[in-house]
Amino acid sequence: MANSCLQLSGFVMSCIGWVGILIATATNDWVVTCKYGMNTCKKMDELGAKGLWAECVISTALYHCISLTQILDLPAYIQTSRALMITGSLLGLPAVGMVLTAMPCISLGDEPQSAKNKRSLLGGVLILLVALCGGVSTVWFPIGAHQDQGLMSFGFSLYAGWVGAAFCLLGGAMITCCSTEPSQHYNHHDNNRFYYSKGQGPCNPVPPSTNHAKSAHV
Repeated sequence: MANSCLQLSGFVMSCIGWVGILIATATNDWVVTCKYGMNTCKKMDELGAKGLWAECVISTALYHCISLTQILDLPAYIQTSRALMITGSLLGLPAVGMVLTAMPCISLGDEPQSAKNKRSLLGGVLILLVALCGGVSTVWFPIGAHQDQGLMSFGFSLYAGWVGAAFCLLGGAMITCCSTEPSQHYNHHDNNRFYYSKGQGPCNPVPPSTNHAKSAHV
């Protein structure tokens, strides 16, 4: 029962984390960039928001975005973050599907429990890979943006990526730990049993008495 509850909790956390990764991938409010102070950048219309797919200019009466379509001209941190976030988003779908079909409340015919454990283990490993992709991207991107344009603050998309990566890490770890089969040890030592007497140590098995066999022949 406890194992099933942990597996269910890991599945719910993994789903929430995957949604966070999807939100971070689809939105562009990753970092707010500015080379000067906040008030100076607002007056000069140089306060910007940057994401994986677009770079926006934020001012009091304007919010204009320019799509980052020049793939070959983009910095390495943007290209790598794009690839990792897309990979994590795509891996989340089969991972959630595998864990869902391996839940104790779902039965696929006469499937043995060992097959469900293997599928759940594979799904947990994929969720851990999703967490790894999201974690590397959401850490590398603000570092690269700070070196490129000057980082002012973190955006909503970056927080969503951090939360998603953390939930996927915890959920994947719980699912992986719950998917291992418990080892069972059976002791077949019926012929080597020891008998204990009160106040004495172990004694060898007492051989059966032969008096009854002798009395039968009399």
